[in-house]
Amino acid sequence: MLRSFLVAVLFLFSSAAFAAGGEHADAEKKAVTAAKAWLAMVDNGDYAASWAASATPMKTAVTLEDWDRAMKGVRAPLGAMLVRKLATATYATTLPGAPDGQYVVITFKTRFANKKAAVETVTPMIDTDGTWHVSGYFIR
Repeated sequence: MLRSFLVAVLFLFSSAAFAAGGEHADAEKKAVTAAKAWLAMVDNGDYAASWAASATPMKTAVTLEDWDRAMKGVRAPLGAMLVRKLATATYATTLPGAPDGQYVVITFKTRFANKKAAVETVTPMIDTDGTWHVSGYFIR
């Protein structure tokens, strides 16, 4: 049940968005940098740090305990991250099920020790402190 809840919450924040074109290249670059730093915490199994570094809406939707439990159940079994390549980064101001704001929906093609082909969707947003923080994470 927790896994279904987590996937549903994260899907709301990681759904495909309306493309805004190349005019937001700087925002996309900063969001990708933030996403990679956040993913490094996840890759290291430091789920508490990744939760703490997440955007306010994500921390409001998922407790630290639920996040840690879900990541240990979903992400940890994939094993070490071997290769991660940026596939897309799309700026958006609206996402289904999320408040209006500044988001970048990012997809990475990733290979893990125990999963040869995965797509990670990471959605950073401009948070209340004016900087990019991850508001959603989804693996398929």
